[in-house]
Amino acid sequence: MMNIEEIAKRINTPQLCTSSDIQPLKDLAEKYPYAQSFAILYLKALSSNNDIRFDDELQKYAYKITDRVRLFELMNEAKVKAENEVEVKIEVKLKIKSGDYTIDTVLELAQNDDAVAKMRVRELLEALSGVGKVRAQSLMERLNISPTRRIAGLGRHQIKELRSEFMKTTHAVRPGKLIVLSGPGGVGKSTIAALLRKSGDFWVSVSATTRQPRNNELNGIDYFFISNDEFDRKIKEDEFLEWAEFAGNRYGTPSVEVQDALLRGENVLLEIEIDGAKQVKAHLPQAILVFLEPPSWEELVARLEGRGTDDPERRAHRLQLAQEELAAASFFDHVIVNDAVERVVAQLVALAS
Repeated sequence: MMNIEEIAKRINTPQLCTSSDIQPLKDLAEKYPYAQSFAILYLKALSSNNDIRFDDELQKYAYKITDRVRLFELMNEAKVKAENEVEVKIEVKLKIKSGDYTIDTVLELAQNDDAVAKMRVRELLEALSGVGKVRAQSLMERLNISPTRRIAGLGRHQIKELRSEFMKTTHAVRPGKLIVLSGPGGVGKSTIAALLRKSGDFWVSVSATTRQPRNNELNGIDYFFISNDEFDRKIKEDEFLEWAEFAGNRYGTPSVEVQDALLRGENVLLEIEIDGAKQVKAHLPQAILVFLEPPSWEELVARLEGRGTDDPERRAHRLQLAQEELAAASFFDHVIVNDAVERVVAQLVALAS
């Protein structure tokens, strides 16, 4: 709850209201229904922060505002805002029809543009070339999206399904190919991924992990190093395309970034563990799974022991796990022996071409 000094500042200077003030001001307006200053201030905070609830809340609180001048100002703000929203919607629809905007572009715009966020999902779908009213209605029924649903009201699962649907039939570019590279620890996956990142032939996804960074690793380049609590939140919010636990740590692939890159027509490389590769195949059957195999068992043992980052117990566990992982090669679409990194890179580029 705001203190008296904070309330006085905002009454004298309403433009100071931020998005974090909206709920406290609403609480005050409801606690003191006959104090119209709180209702006015609450509505001003909604308006100045382009909050999607402004129109509905203005109708709800209008009868409580006896100051007709202030009420007219608020109503005029709503009118100007509505006119601007109509112009934005028209522009967005025209760009969708011309192919300048994909459905993914509009979903991204809706995160920061209130006018786009308030568009009906039906309007968005019907503006897409080759969709029309019948297909739009059928698609919304299949994805359990109500006919009056606005873009801002879409759930994470519905957004994910819409992205997936139009990844298959995008109107701007041919979707890129998804290459999933996996194999036992120490086989050289990170080295291959680093070379492909430099080559520019692939958009290389950066995984999130709960493990501590090694000496030569950089946050945001090699991995996103996050806490267990943050990892749990991302799982709950369905933000991972896949995630798996390996050697006591968890690894996950951010979903939105991967699907955005594919929609842009970029070939994507995921360097992930075997369980994660299986999850990706289940979600995206078009993914090409590649198993990276060592030239020999002896070579793999030498690589793991040469790392110098594990204690003897952890190293023994990794070797046992590597034996189990090698047995999973038959699940993959392709098996490549890592006896020369340049040859492996060339083969992966060829698979995506």
